[in-house]
Amino acid sequence: MATQGQVITCKAAVAWEPNKPLVIEEVQVAPPKAGEVRVKILFSALCHTDAYTWSGKDPEGLFPCILGHEAAGIVESVGEGVTDVQPGDHVIPCYQAECKECKFCKSGKTNLCGKVRLATGAGVMFSDRKSRFSVNGKPLYHFMGTSTFSQYTVVHNVSVAKIDPKAPLEKVCLLGCGVSTGLGAVWNTAKVEPGSIVAVFGLGTIGLAVAEGAKAAGASRVIGIDIDRKKFDTAKNFGVTEFVNPKDHEKPIQQVIVDMTDGGVDYSFECIGNVSIMRAALECCHKGWGTSVIVGVAASGQEISTRPFQLVTGRVWKGTAFGGFKSRSHVPWLVDKYMKKEIKVDEYITHNLTLVDINKAFHLLHGGDCLRVVLNMNV
Repeated sequence: MATQGQVITCKAAVAWEPNKPLVIEEVQVAPPKAGEVRVKILFSALCHTDAYTWSGKDPEGLFPCILGHEAAGIVESVGEGVTDVQPGDHVIPCYQAECKECKFCKSGKTNLCGKVRLATGAGVMFSDRKSRFSVNGKPLYHFMGTSTFSQYTVVHNVSVAKIDPKAPLEKVCLLGCGVSTGLGAVWNTAKVEPGSIVAVFGLGTIGLAVAEGAKAAGASRVIGIDIDRKKFDTAKNFGVTEFVNPKDHEKPIQQVIVDMTDGGVDYSFECIGNVSIMRAALECCHKGWGTSVIVGVAASGQEISTRPFQLVTGRVWKGTAFGGFKSRSHVPWLVDKYMKKEIKVDEYITHNLTLVDINKAFHLLHGGDCLRVVLNMNV
């Protein structure tokens, strides 16, 4: 492409400071250095993690920055030494890297990757600890190693998954975070078996993906817990078989679930990020074998608690990041499953807007009738 090796000026939504409206700016995006890939972002969805950092509650939040981490696009150019992708490839940027070489990747025990984490956590690129974004010479921090609220972004080559070029980018962008996280929490982290009873706390995008994953795994009951009763009709389409609203009960919600299930559920999933709900999710699990998986991200400084006897008597407390999926290996597989109509993606998209509407999109995200907003980045 004619832009290879050149600085590209394009539009991006810049978060200049916490909790202030994002500003559409003309930003300069430097060419990729060794081990880096510059991607033209065509579609980007909004996730609550973006809103969490924007709110100022994220201890790793850095400003000014370009947020966004659930997207899809086309490789514009690659830096020295990059062979896994080339210009023209269709890709999904992945905040969870996979280098296939580090201690984590080689362990066979985790999908976490250590190679570029120190750099991405500091909002910079690994090779020189600098940003590839600027506005009139002022650097902007990267976010989660992806920064997809820009028409062009630069990512590490270990953080980009090459996908089927026939897949609709305006749909499969969701596989960069939420849907994959929910499915993987069930299939990889919990390993739910056929006949299991499952409880899902929080029926947003991730909670519904957990329900879908549980149904696919053969769960006999999928109990959805949410304080918004309007969500149940939607949740039934994703596999939820029963709905419980904690507001309808005087007993603690964990006791309600235990009473409903002859002693507790086999698996529970906390998909909100609320530490008191994390406790309830653990304590609604069956004695002897119940497993609870923390999927939601709690605010900085929050701590979880329960009586040790809950664990001594056989319950297991686990957490998951990106649903345990290894990004570059598994995201293309998930795209293929979508193309075969084996997993839902379209059904999570409730709103379609453009980059200039991004502040409206965040407002929608906090409403009860919104699952995912997808932004067309080039209108």
